[in-house]
Amino acid sequence: MTTSEYKVLAIKSSYGAFINYSYVVVDRTTREAAVIDPSWDLEAILDTLEAEQATLTHILLTHSHVDHVNLVGALLERFNPEVYMGAVEIEFFRYQCENLKPVKDQDAILLGNTLISCMLTPGHTPGSICFSLQDHIFTGDTLFAEGCGICSERGGDPGAMYYSLQKIRERVHPSVRVYPAHSFGLEPGQTLDMLLERNIYFNILDEERFIAFRMRKNQPDAKSFV
Repeated sequence: MTTSEYKVLAIKSSYGAFINYSYVVVDRTTREAAVIDPSWDLEAILDTLEAEQATLTHILLTHSHVDHVNLVGALLERFNPEVYMGAVEIEFFRYQCENLKPVKDQDAILLGNTLISCMLTPGHTPGSICFSLQDHIFTGDTLFAEGCGICSERGGDPGAMYYSLQKIRERVHPSVRVYPAHSFGLEPGQTLDMLLERNIYFNILDEERFIAFRMRKNQPDAKSFV
């Protein structure tokens, strides 16, 4: 999808039970590119950059789980980009790599002429970051079209997730398109307005009820999003 300033390309990849979406954002003026949550399929990322005649200058990491960071080293070797991750995430999980730049809530990153805003959205992990652009938001494992990320693993906090979703509701325009790291039936790029109407987690407005529902027993599996 294109806007006046940048272009977004989605890359679907898999490894075993993992199915992930990575995204390449290309600034249309400078041809500088960012990869968001590079996972599993290095050749697809390289092919996308080549087809766009773009140079990788930024890696944006929504959080530190392995299926979101596993290609960071390979891309650093080839392009030496700057790597951005939430400061809280770095500290909590002791994440390390070359060129690592910690970011916090409302920090700005410039990709050529494209402005990227950072939104701290804890819940799935303590330092999860959503990356917000003019017409898109990249939500990692915080928000999916069909639900929200699990809060039962190390560092997870369903109360924090409740407030993170409220923050997205308050700060992001309903017309913005949501690009999560996983899909459970709906293609990435649904509008926030659609999610506000149909995503059950946006429609539980009481924190205690939200926590009880997110952490309920007998969910289909540990990665369940609903």
